[in-house]
Amino acid sequence: MEVVGTLFIKDNKLLLVKPRRRPTYQLPAGKVEPNENVLKAAIRECHEELGKNAIFDETKFKFIMDFDEIASSDNMTHIHFHLFIYEGKLEGTLEESEEIEHFIWYETNKGKDMLSNTLKNEVIPYCIENDLII
Repeated sequence: MEVVGTLFIKDNKLLLVKPRRRPTYQLPAGKVEPNENVLKAAIRECHEELGKNAIFDETKFKFIMDFDEIASSDNMTHIHFHLFIYEGKLEGTLEESEEIEHFIWYETNKGKDMLSNTLKNEVIPYCIENDLII
C-alpha cells in the first residue's frame, strides 16, 4: 500500500494528529488514491486532516525520503511510505473533525508510547538526526 505523510515543524516541534479510529498519534497522512501522484496525495491529505482553516502554500512541499513499514492500524499491513516536509509556515487554525480527534506539537520529552510505528521507527529518528525537533 502506498502512503504519504507530511512534516510540519514549528519551534522545533512536530505537528501530529490523533485520528478518532486509531490509538496512536501520526503525521497528517493517508493512502495514495488510484491515478494520484504522491505529492498530490500529500497535499490532499493535509487539506482533509488539518481542516479548511489551515493555510499552507502547496508549492512548499518537499519530498525527503521513502521507506517500508508495518502499519500501526493492524500491525500486519505492509506500507511504502513517502515522506514530505512543508518548507513554510503553517497559518490559520487547525480543526478537529469526524476523522481527527486532536492535534499536538510533539517534542521528544513526551515519550514514544503514543506514537505510530512510522513515527517511532522512521520519522522521529530522522527529525532528531536532522535537528528538526528537540
